[in-house]
Amino acid sequence: MTDLRSDAPIALTCGEPAGIGPELAVAARARLGGSVPFFLLGDPRHLPADADIVEIAHPSEAPAAMARGLPVLSHDFDSPRVPGTPQTDHAAHVIAVIERAVSLVQTGAASAICTLPIHKQALAEGAGFAFPGHTEFLGHLAGVDEVVMMLASDQLRVVPITIHIALDAVARALTPALLETRLRITHAAMIGQFGIPAPRIAVAGLNPHAGEGGRMGREEIEVIAPVLERLRAEGMDLRGPISADTMFHAATRTGYDVAVAMYHDQALIPIKTLDFDRGVNVTLGLPFVRTSPDHGTAFDIAGTGTANPTSTVEALRLAARLAGGAG
Repeated sequence: MTDLRSDAPIALTCGEPAGIGPELAVAARARLGGSVPFFLLGDPRHLPADADIVEIAHPSEAPAAMARGLPVLSHDFDSPRVPGTPQTDHAAHVIAVIERAVSLVQTGAASAICTLPIHKQALAEGAGFAFPGHTEFLGHLAGVDEVVMMLASDQLRVVPITIHIALDAVARALTPALLETRLRITHAAMIGQFGIPAPRIAVAGLNPHAGEGGRMGREEIEVIAPVLERLRAEGMDLRGPISADTMFHAATRTGYDVAVAMYHDQALIPIKTLDFDRGVNVTLGLPFVRTSPDHGTAFDIAGTGTANPTSTVEALRLAARLAGGAG
């Protein structure tokens, strides 16, 4: 059983060293001060040369250390960081850092995990990483069969049912079993992590105008509606299927706590349009809290000091709130 402690600091994993992660870690600590205790798990030699850092021996030292600099729990890599150029020999260490963070949160030494961006191609080429991304790897480490990706900001929370697949494969992948499982995980997380006892969940249709009664597709009739009806009978507050072109405007958003979309862009375009810098990736279905900034490694600006830490700051803040049971 995972021994979660909301008073422990957050473990911030280093992610891909060649990306903007090192700058983001330093900038996030500068912006947050000591308001959200966290520590970086990674190689201190990869951080900007002028950064104020405090190497710690145990996560419990992080809260006090934050007044003096970025607390770093050292995980030595084999070679230096080259901004913008991933190193093959870094891959195994990036994976080991994630594994170590999971161990720390499972033992209660960390209250939550916040992950800086990884580069999946670099991990695959350097260490045979076979997972689609952080989300699936964390599910594997936690021993859970299904996890769900949520993107969250103050203006919108949204969950895509299918994620990183081609658009022409979405209809085939959208099965009643998949939809039901991910709705159940979302519903449970809204109660257990976000503290909403009776979450209102809006569910998009797949087709334009939610299929228009079958004239523009039958997935709403044959797949989505039957699942919603079955789960409503259990007491879930599910609205839909709703036409996706009307469910994200301001007035409609006041009527639900989370929107469930059928595919990647249907979910991510609205939140990135509404609140690009403050969007946070949250993994639902894990036995611990995991958040992440909603962007990638940005190799083109790595090492320039121009990376915007806002999403990382928001990810750390949300991790702290969720770990404390106040989502």
